[in-house]
Amino acid sequence: MAKNKKRSEGFADTGTLALRRVGIDTYHENVAYLHRQCAVYRAEGFQALAKVEIRGEDDQYIMAVLNVVDDEALVGPDELGLSEEAIAALGLEAGAPVRVCHAEPPASMEAVRRKIEGERLNAEEYLAIARDIAERRYAKMEIAAFLVASGQTGLDRDEVMNLTRAMVAQGDRLHWHGELVADKHCVGGLPGNRTSMLVVPIVAAHGLLIPKTSSRAITSPSGTADTMEVLAQVELSPAKLHAVVRQERGALIWGGTANLAPVDDILISVERPLGLDYQGQMVASILSKKIAAGSTHLVIDIPVGASAKVRHMRDALALRKLFEYVADCLGLFVQVIVTDGRQPVGRGIGPVLEARDVMQVLENDPEAPSDLRQKALRLAGRVIEFDPDVRGGDGFDIARDILDSGRALAKMQRIIDAQGRQEQRFEPGHLVREVVAERSGTVIAIDNYQMARIARMAGAPMDKGAGVDLLRKLGDPVEKGEPLYRVHASFPADFRFAGNLVDNDSGYRLGTPDQVPTVFAEF
Repeated sequence: MAKNKKRSEGFADTGTLALRRVGIDTYHENVAYLHRQCAVYRAEGFQALAKVEIRGEDDQYIMAVLNVVDDEALVGPDELGLSEEAIAALGLEAGAPVRVCHAEPPASMEAVRRKIEGERLNAEEYLAIARDIAERRYAKMEIAAFLVASGQTGLDRDEVMNLTRAMVAQGDRLHWHGELVADKHCVGGLPGNRTSMLVVPIVAAHGLLIPKTSSRAITSPSGTADTMEVLAQVELSPAKLHAVVRQERGALIWGGTANLAPVDDILISVERPLGLDYQGQMVASILSKKIAAGSTHLVIDIPVGASAKVRHMRDALALRKLFEYVADCLGLFVQVIVTDGRQPVGRGIGPVLEARDVMQVLENDPEAPSDLRQKALRLAGRVIEFDPDVRGGDGFDIARDILDSGRALAKMQRIIDAQGRQEQRFEPGHLVREVVAERSGTVIAIDNYQMARIARMAGAPMDKGAGVDLLRKLGDPVEKGEPLYRVHASFPADFRFAGNLVDNDSGYRLGTPDQVPTVFAEF
């Protein structure tokens, strides 16, 4: 301890500080920590939450938000503490000498202010904004200002294109050497919609290249990566991803390890807590990730329903046109499909329960959820029709044959082995509550948002076994006292929180058969 103190005193004499790793996860934001008695803090007149620039001896630097502390156990007066995100970005070891100074305001903020006033921005301005966000020059409130301005004043289709291109430019890109590279994406808002884990093995078994990079959940009960992680390793390096895809023609991994369109990850970290979900930003987010992943042909699923992310057919059609325009400008062939978003897909909501549904479909289990099977086959069929040797309209039958024959299951098992089979065995949470019907009737509505909230309160996705197991779907008759669904949790506190939410609103509505909403979807 004494030796470290002596060394750090030397740093202070030269205006430098000793770097300290504080071990705090700040999720997509660089955070720095200075002690209130730090000589540099006093001399520079820093304020808490100010933006600062931190530089190492070899002139590597990062931007960070400053926090001021009084506890020397966290950071000493001659030290600069960095969060996990920040220390990884800076790339220096603990104890390294660093300097800290006031950060200049990002030059692109002038463009943001103009956007707030309703002006249209050009390609260069969006590139500057994306670059400054990628370099962590924006605080979260500045990012929020940009997002709200873009949503409230609107992005025209060329602005969406320019924003998408700018986001792609800030990260790495995967290259697949000119092959047709297929992909599939859902805009979200539908719990249990794990069709990607069926589409990938079906399409890969057909022979098309489909390296699926997926997200982890942020506010949902499970992302595709969270569910796939029940079965296999999903954090693969780009080199490992290429090896898996060369071998099996497909993969299902978390995209965060590949540094694909990192600006999107930063924007999402602000959007989701604030509940922001503007169409222009959504299109830029999805397409930037797909282009960065090297996709050439993409099927986009837009579920429409009263409690889905997209609630009206007119909004879905407008969104489809925007996807088509931007994708065409950026050289990506896209097919946009409007699907049934009235209720969750499958029975399970949460990683373990969703993985169970997927495997049941792949194994052709009679108990497999038919809605998940049918939707996956239709989406896989559309992707297969990207194959120039497949006649239009034949994709569904080809996909069904691949699934029924067991080839999709065999391919999924090979993909799991190639990525690395999950060693830990996960089971549904042992704390179980059956939610029963308070009266007899027909299920006429299932609130997607509420069911997702209940599953998340139960502990999903951090607790793989937590979630909701649906026992009744739209149109099903139910008698008073019969179960509607089960809530699974592993920890008493999560179980209690989920129960309180259920008591407030079960998420189910009962009525008469004629009250079941009509399907407005297309395939």
